[in-house]
Amino acid sequence: MRLLVLFTTAALLSGCGGAMGDFGAGVGAAATAPLDDLNLRRQYIPTVLLQAEANPYDLRNLNQCSTIGAEIARLNEALGPDTDEPPAPDGSTLGERAGDAASKAALDAIRDAATDFIPGRSWIRRLSGAEQHSRHVQAAIQAGRMRRAFLKGVGMNRNCAPPAAPAWFRPRGRSQR
Repeated sequence: MRLLVLFTTAALLSGCGGAMGDFGAGVGAAATAPLDDLNLRRQYIPTVLLQAEANPYDLRNLNQCSTIGAEIARLNEALGPDTDEPPAPDGSTLGERAGDAASKAALDAIRDAATDFIPGRSWIRRLSGAEQHSRHVQAAIQAGRMRRAFLKGVGMNRNCAPPAAPAWFRPRGRSQR
């Protein structure tokens, strides 16, 4: 019954325009969350994160500010913006942000309802390999964040301008290229 109420709410919310229209796309992912638990669907790990996991301090071919900045851009694409960068202005209103928060809460509730019916879910995740893959994804994300911070430190040490250094850093004199 709880699942039926959530899907009905989801259908009503997905019919709204604007950002709430994106809600409908998330319903399918939330409803099929048990596929992740059974290891039938796996989260993709970008190559740049796998490389960071293998060798986070690799400086091969990163001898110029432009190449350091390009590598940081690849990491930003996989990880999203770094914490030292201000959030991009999206032009959304307070009402739209509140709607986004409500749709996220509803999607979380749908995901929880879809996975609650699995008895012994934690054991199933362990036996299917889903838990191990989830840990691998988190380790790759952590390695990517660590590599990005390392590269920004290297860029700062080499007097590079952002994005090859933290956003707040101002190079002394003339920046290297």
